[in-house]
Amino acid sequence: MSDMSPINQEHIPVALERCIELLAPAIEYSLNNREKTYVIDATLGLGGHSFALLSRFPLITVIGIDRDQSAIAIARSRLSQFSERLVIAHSTYDQLAQIMVDHQVSHVAGILFDLGVSSMQLDEGQRGFAYSHDAPLDMRMDQSTGITAEEILATYDRHSLIRILRNYGEEKFAPRIAENIISARTSGAINSTKALAELVKNSIPAPARRTGGNPAKRTFQALRIEVNKELIILESAIPAALEALDLHGRLVVMSYQSLEDKIVKSAITAITESRSPRGLPFDLPNSAAKYALVFKGSEAASGDEIEFNPRSASMRLRAVERVAA
Repeated sequence: MSDMSPINQEHIPVALERCIELLAPAIEYSLNNREKTYVIDATLGLGGHSFALLSRFPLITVIGIDRDQSAIAIARSRLSQFSERLVIAHSTYDQLAQIMVDHQVSHVAGILFDLGVSSMQLDEGQRGFAYSHDAPLDMRMDQSTGITAEEILATYDRHSLIRILRNYGEEKFAPRIAENIISARTSGAINSTKALAELVKNSIPAPARRTGGNPAKRTFQALRIEVNKELIILESAIPAALEALDLHGRLVVMSYQSLEDKIVKSAITAITESRSPRGLPFDLPNSAAKYALVFKGSEAASGDEIEFNPRSASMRLRAVERVAA
């Protein structure tokens, strides 16, 4: 997805039908039992999921959250026919509870997260997310605020660079890459995505470059996560989302890399397990879990979807329902 092209507008989000299927029982319960029904699209993007929700459920209101103002502009235009049932917030999804307060919403029937970098952000070469385009090292999802990847490379010390490369990129050659970054930045040599990708390639031994795709992939992921504080924000957002669910409300989350999925899985596991001692044939008072898994484990994209959209190959889908107040 890029800019306002026809491809952009017709793009079908990952697992669209499955996400709607998972949210539908919660939406229908709310429509039958509540005066107003709200669904939060925590990662609005170009509005693909919101378009499907608003089209199929003509009585719901969607609250769409996104930090990317370019994406919001496209989504607002794409969803203009639903303007009376759409609220758009320029924010990060860890601010979900405050956004609900601002719009006098106490609980919601469903919340959808489609995590990670969007196709539009990857395909807009000038944003600096992709090593396949030569561009400035920006990587900010919200270009109106925050530190850029170039500033991180120019200012972080060796220890900090190693930390983010290891923690966010799972890069085993982090020390060598960090040392080469510090050496190169004194001459201003790291001023584009191409320059960084080349530096990373030269930092990794040739035998290790022969497998696992582009050797810069892990470094670019690590920088993007650090620039946008993605994992820190996610760690706050999932508990807030769970708390926001109405009775029989559902949270549906798509993750695309193991660090995201680990956070989601951990949060869901913690709230779907009974607090009663193991071995009891019943739950003690006030110790039963208030949430239940919609299905065990995670789901992957179908083979057909992966063939149609290769970026869906790493997707992991999880869903949970609130079963008690």
